[in-house]
Amino acid sequence: MSGAGAVASRSLWPVRTCGGLRTLSAYGRRIGVRFRSSGMILDSVSRAGVGRILRVDHAGEYGANRIYAGQMAVLGRSSVGPVIQKMWDQEKDHLKKFDELMVTFRVRPTVLMPFWNVVGFALGAGTALLGKEGAMACTVAVEESIAHHYNNQIRTLMEDPEKYEELLQVIKKFRDEELEHHDIGLEHDAELAPAYAVLKRVIQAGCSVAIYLSERF
Repeated sequence: MSGAGAVASRSLWPVRTCGGLRTLSAYGRRIGVRFRSSGMILDSVSRAGVGRILRVDHAGEYGANRIYAGQMAVLGRSSVGPVIQKMWDQEKDHLKKFDELMVTFRVRPTVLMPFWNVVGFALGAGTALLGKEGAMACTVAVEESIAHHYNNQIRTLMEDPEKYEELLQVIKKFRDEELEHHDIGLEHDAELAPAYAVLKRVIQAGCSVAIYLSERF
């Protein structure tokens, strides 16, 4: 059995009915979904909201992985290579977790994944060609955008923290790690990149567009 299949088989969704809980496909009109480890129950309305959150976060972590891949292609053998690799390894863990959650909640990925594959790598490699300062400026801009986005999601989920306890824990942990990456970028001379302020604004504008599109498509 594949990894995704194993996750899916362990993640059957018990549905609350008048006779108790039973498993049911996610395609009913009104269902309750229990997230096993936390006891979180989602109705069809909140499930749609969680689906949007998971879709965009999965896309964001995928894009971050491609950015770091592009940076490593250019700077992997430089003095800053190990620093980039460490951040990339954490992003790989983030993506793995969202891969699992996408299967658990049966959320489809954004149709724009092939586009983010190319754009993410190009952004990482392109800024790395400006030197380590350019790569770190990209890291600061992207991680700041992601952390801000995660904070918005945390505020939304805090409307019912018991229901969304596990998802909140995941997003808070990842938010904190993104902020660590942001600070690492500043510590490694991100602000010395050519036209730093302009570069940061352009990258963050692109992040905002990517978030908007990935949530909806």
